[in-house]
Amino acid sequence: MKKLLTGNEAIARGAYEAGVKFASAYPGTPSTEILENIATYKEDILAEWAPNEKVALEAVIGASIAGARSIASMKHVGVNVAADPLFTYAYTGVNGGMVLVTADEPGQHSSQNEQDNRNYAKFAKIAMLEPADSQEAKDMTKAAFEISEKYDTPVLLRMTTRVCHSKGIVECNDRQEAGIKDYVKNTKKYITVPAHARILRLKVEERLQKLLEFSNNTSLNYIEWHSAKIGVIASGGCCSYAKEVFGDSASYLKLGFTYPLPTEKIKEFCQKVEKVYIIEENDPYIEEQVRILGFDCIGKNLIPFCGELTPDVIRKAVYGKENPSIDYDADKVVPRPPTLCAGCPHRGLFYTLGKRKNLLLSGDIGCYTLGFAEPYNAMDYNICMGASISAGHGAQQVFSMQANSPMRAVAILGDSTFFHTGINSLLDVAYNRSNTITVILDNRITGMTGHQENPGSGYTLQGKETRPVDIEKLVKACGIDQVIVINPNDLKAVEDALDWALSLNEPAVIITRWPCVLKKFSPQDKEEFKGSFTKRCTVNTEVCVGCRSCIKTGCPAIYFDKTSKKASIGLDCVGCEVCLQVCPKQAIQKEEA
Repeated sequence: MKKLLTGNEAIARGAYEAGVKFASAYPGTPSTEILENIATYKEDILAEWAPNEKVALEAVIGASIAGARSIASMKHVGVNVAADPLFTYAYTGVNGGMVLVTADEPGQHSSQNEQDNRNYAKFAKIAMLEPADSQEAKDMTKAAFEISEKYDTPVLLRMTTRVCHSKGIVECNDRQEAGIKDYVKNTKKYITVPAHARILRLKVEERLQKLLEFSNNTSLNYIEWHSAKIGVIASGGCCSYAKEVFGDSASYLKLGFTYPLPTEKIKEFCQKVEKVYIIEENDPYIEEQVRILGFDCIGKNLIPFCGELTPDVIRKAVYGKENPSIDYDADKVVPRPPTLCAGCPHRGLFYTLGKRKNLLLSGDIGCYTLGFAEPYNAMDYNICMGASISAGHGAQQVFSMQANSPMRAVAILGDSTFFHTGINSLLDVAYNRSNTITVILDNRITGMTGHQENPGSGYTLQGKETRPVDIEKLVKACGIDQVIVINPNDLKAVEDALDWALSLNEPAVIITRWPCVLKKFSPQDKEEFKGSFTKRCTVNTEVCVGCRSCIKTGCPAIYFDKTSKKASIGLDCVGCEVCLQVCPKQAIQKEEA
């Protein structure tokens, strides 16, 4: 059976065919669809969203120790969160096979950095595979479980955005049940006290030698001979890019199993070609090994060190030319930066915050990061998931050291981000008693990555109803006494809540509770937010004076006609009423949709 699958869909299919029993992840582009597709095999695989990547990997490790084949998936920065358990499980080894998918993002399409997670395999001393297309994504997922169990190692499956999201024809097979291995108590293997860990450390090195032999002999690493004048060494999608540029004018060492790298195969290849190009995105991971082996090569001295190495990029770097394209006047291209959706529940908060003075606005990772942009200018920095509260706390402690400082720190993060790593940060605020103001934007779903369920939504990934976390009670349990819940579309309520929080000399939390405008309402949502999104706003052009106050809300549903000097509201309006409250002439009215 053949199917047209993305790389992410193919990994899910590979997990199914490999007999995986348990899967866990935290959503993050470009990895999200892996677990979403695994979840469709609900008769065979239990798939769960975890509050964060560390928890996801730990759950998968537990399933592996219990004897089941298990898989975790996350974006590249998620592995930073999961690194702690990863490095220890690298020492203990597995029972049931365990695979960790890292979805790297050369080009930073939806990420705060461009780290190269191939380094994690080397750092943790575990096996690594790199698919180049959807077929390889499926096949290598299956191979990864075989390698994991044969060599007693976690396996890192490294994807990149282009391989995750591009589609290809995939030959699919039936599921091969791997069963669940017996769990046998083995404290010397799994209890990593120093006396045991020192012995395990030596076993890791023994395992690496076996994996090196495998790397040199596996068909996952192979040579395609053409011309001996040019030799290209590449892994993953970069090999496909390189072939578009060099074609049959070069020979290729295609690397699919990339830690440990196949040193003997690299030597064989380099000795038989006149000039060696290393085509790899981001770090000189392969290049460093080639140079250590004593071969000169063309790598980061010519090939860009950042961004995607698409054929055009490689062609320009190697030959100094690009394929012809259509000429156009770049000055006439209208920039279209991302913006909060019409009806976004975060708009009222950022509109109000942006007008305040003497506030340091500590941001986080999510849709609401867009609060930094015009017209709001309502975010000063963002670091990583959950850091808004702890970084805001640190800033507030410094402000409080200065007797006459007018500054206050306001930390802003979403509900899913709060569950991810914000809870620990809020404990820090409560424990150390800084008068930091925290705003939790509860839009009832994990918004930015495509509406995945989370502990506050009331449902699991595979559709089972569960008990939702009450954020207000959780905040109070963390030690915060001053908590208020508001509708963020009510600008007066937002103003009053900020005034209240700023008047306090102790930690305070404001929870803005309103669903994402794109969310599919659950029965509970329909009951709580009855009648929402059923009406829209319109402009009475007879009353509108063209002051553009409504435009300053940043809503993409609002237009301004420079000829008539009147505002109008499009059909994408859902009636949040922020613009209605802003209009000084009451020219905006509510009507039935």
